[in-house]
Amino acid sequence: MQHDHKAKRATVYRMVMPDHTCPYGLKTLDLLKRQGFEVDDNPLTTRAQTDAFKESHGVETTPQTFIGDERVGGYDDLRIYFGLDKPEAEQSGVSYQPVIAIFAMALFMALGLSWYSFGNFFTMRAFEWFISLSMCILAVQKLQDIESFSTMFLNYDLLAKRWVPYGKVYPFGEALAGVLMTAGALIWIAAPVAIVIGSVGAISVIKAVYFDKRELKCACVGGDSNVPLGFISLTENLMMLVMGLWMLFGML
Repeated sequence: MQHDHKAKRATVYRMVMPDHTCPYGLKTLDLLKRQGFEVDDNPLTTRAQTDAFKESHGVETTPQTFIGDERVGGYDDLRIYFGLDKPEAEQSGVSYQPVIAIFAMALFMALGLSWYSFGNFFTMRAFEWFISLSMCILAVQKLQDIESFSTMFLNYDLLAKRWVPYGKVYPFGEALAGVLMTAGALIWIAAPVAIVIGSVGAISVIKAVYFDKRELKCACVGGDSNVPLGFISLTENLMMLVMGLWMLFGML
């Protein structure tokens, strides 16, 4: 929703106490200034002052922003007011941002290593590092809360459904294969591990998404992700499978 901000003035009430400065208050001030507003900043410096403000305006949280005679609300409401976010009812609840960040970081790391090692960004080793480093970072995401990951993983992985402990073994296998492939060491261990977990994972995703038509969240970046199960998770598993086969045949 777009608004005509004629006065370009806003009034903000935010919590600023000796032991706590509300971060959303600071973000609100920054957003308003970036939108070209002059801000009348009103710090609430005591708990009593904050509670009295909430009671008088019938709100439960601070900061609160007023533009003209309109109370816009908190920081999230302000972003919606400026058209930067959609209202909660219109949000899809899924996001590819976590995996985009992971794959982009792995790619830049791989290119950096390639330049350092060979003086060239675009080498075959850079491609191998991209995949192995992606595996390592994805494994870290899963290992942060392995219980949560394994629970979400049980929704679709065929091997985990038959042998429940596999849900907790999987991240360690991915991490092991990723580290060894990055180092180019013990490929006779790393390659079979990557091939097994990659092929089982790919088959599981294909069955769940493309045959059973289930709408699930992917556990690929951890158990609390909003990444939808589908192309990205299939890509992760196919990358492991292809990398395992590539490095295994490279030994021959």
